[in-house]
Amino acid sequence: MLVKLVDHMGSDLTVVNAARVSFGKQKIEFEDSDAGLIKYLAKHNHWSPFGHCSAQFHIKAPVFVARQLVKHQIGLTWNEISRRYVDSEPEFFEPNVWRGVADNKKQGSSDESIDINPRNIMVNDYQHAVNRAKWTYEELLRKGVCPEQARMVLPQSMITEWYWSGTLYAFARVCNLRCKSDAQQETREIANMIDKECGKLFPISWSALIDKIY
Repeated sequence: MLVKLVDHMGSDLTVVNAARVSFGKQKIEFEDSDAGLIKYLAKHNHWSPFGHCSAQFHIKAPVFVARQLVKHQIGLTWNEISRRYVDSEPEFFEPNVWRGVADNKKQGSSDESIDINPRNIMVNDYQHAVNRAKWTYEELLRKGVCPEQARMVLPQSMITEWYWSGTLYAFARVCNLRCKSDAQQETREIANMIDKECGKLFPISWSALIDKIY
């Protein structure tokens, strides 16, 4: 899985000036006192100044992770690779550890590790299913079936990629939900990488938003 910062706009000073324009004021350099203003804005739900900063990421992750993240819509724009037009060899995600079922369904999984091939047999159940899906997909293409229909046999573990752009506040809302311990681990890994990048770009603002939201 991959999260790559493509572009960004604004800084902590951008947030400060967006807030101070109400009084017809503008600052050229960020000062220590401005951190207090940013914390005040976050604490009292004045979110619009944070909307003037943005980031754009190129992300690669399994389809099942992408479908969780795409639920976040407000303040965000998403453009994803389409297998209506692309028929290159698909890649698939395989976890390092298979997790057990959690007692609490809201948690999703437990810390227990499951050996899906306990008898050390030659056939890996997951790999067998993935390879079969991949072969069927490629066989449909060989027979002349259009990519937009052939793709139907590909599993949710297939790697997809997308460009994700949005405001600072919007990505903070993503990390609010997806960095928490009850989020699915694979989705949490993507959110943690976004969290790390935004923290580097907008350290004061991000800290205030995350402290507030978490």
